[in-house]
Amino acid sequence: MRGKQAPVRNILPDPKFDSVVLAKFINNIMTRGKKSVARKVVYAAFAKMEEQTKQPPLTVFEAALKNVAPVVEVKSRRVGGSNYQVPIEVTPKRRQALAFRWIINAARSKKGRPMAIKLAEELVLASTGQGDAMKKKLDVHRMAEANRAFAHFA
Repeated sequence: MRGKQAPVRNILPDPKFDSVVLAKFINNIMTRGKKSVARKVVYAAFAKMEEQTKQPPLTVFEAALKNVAPVVEVKSRRVGGSNYQVPIEVTPKRRQALAFRWIINAARSKKGRPMAIKLAEELVLASTGQGDAMKKKLDVHRMAEANRAFAHFA
């Protein structure tokens, strides 16, 4: 690694729900620097979630993140001329980043409806342990479990 490691920037909490995690999620949704558009999408999704579940949207969001966040993942490691998929524990920061990425990608992959509706649907499904983001997490865990024999290479 060359040069200095980038400093960790502290992010201001979002104005409506006063949550730093939600502010990071909004930043992940944002494309081409349009934060106001990303905020509108997330807040509309939260309104839709509240309408569907009759629960505070922030608790549903946190439950979805907790369910989707992976505990272990596999990393390629070259040992003696062959590549092994070595299972490793995921750091809390990466766990959150992966959960964000999987939820957003799952919502974006559904076609034909506004992003707010797709996002609300995916978050509600993830909070109940279903949906494409949860499927991705289970696939990653299954892969790590299958390669447990190579854990000593970590």
